[in-house]
Amino acid sequence: MRSPDAALADPPQTNDEAPLHCRTVWISDIHLGTPGCQAVALLDFLRRVECETLYLVGDIIDGWQLRRSWYWPQSHNDVVQKILRKARKGTRVVFVPGNHDEFARRYVEHNFGGVDVVDEAVHVTADGRALWITHGDLFDGVIQCAKWLAYVGDSAYEFTLRLNSAFNRARARLGLPYWSLSKYLKLKVKRAVSYVSDFEVAVAREARKRGLHGVVCGHIHHAEMREIDGVLYCNDGDWVESLTALVEHHDGRLEIADWSARRAMPAARPALQPDEADDADEPDLIGVPAPVFLRPSGR
Repeated sequence: MRSPDAALADPPQTNDEAPLHCRTVWISDIHLGTPGCQAVALLDFLRRVECETLYLVGDIIDGWQLRRSWYWPQSHNDVVQKILRKARKGTRVVFVPGNHDEFARRYVEHNFGGVDVVDEAVHVTADGRALWITHGDLFDGVIQCAKWLAYVGDSAYEFTLRLNSAFNRARARLGLPYWSLSKYLKLKVKRAVSYVSDFEVAVAREARKRGLHGVVCGHIHHAEMREIDGVLYCNDGDWVESLTALVEHHDGRLEIADWSARRAMPAARPALQPDEADDADEPDLIGVPAPVFLRPSGR
């Protein structure tokens, strides 16, 4: 009888599924515990990318949603197991809690399964730039001054995602590509655009005050990399709609990896068995597009 390890051994890799080797990866706003979380796509990303350091920049687990109703499919558990496996295999994993997983802030300075929990961090790139790592919710006036309104907005956002899912199922039947309703609303509504801009400026200003070259954050679900008053502002996006991450190459270059081109994927793999989930490292999906790297940073 074959051992579990033999059964799960990776087949030879093709060029399309070769690992992407990076120095550092930042991901945030996964929202595990919600129906909107794109856990299968994220698992594909984590299987494909190898890095020395992985930053989890907040809103990894959605405690707000889980308090309202429990939702935790096998794919969400597989994401957690994959992150823990990376930590065991030598990747430095740093978790900076956000507002949706603020419960983890009481465990700052602790290590769980190889994952360091910190309130914030400073990362120095290979080319010597010091970047402040923070989720960003402390610069959100709604979160800080009217949290009840944030809960209302969160419920409205969940409703929009459900509506968006039904809308895109209809588009798919017509052979039309995926289209994000909530992303459209955020970028087109004047107040939302102003909110995003104000948030970016506030976070960049704080990084400059700290004497740092830049900042990496999440929170607003809008992947972006640009210079603001001489400070490099990077937002790694989310794994609900955008399917983006920020990566640092070994020479210090920063880019946003857009995984949304791989959204049209086969159905999720069968759930891992309890004795396999912890050590399984299945090969990547075959025959789907490679990630698109966007907006390289200046040196």
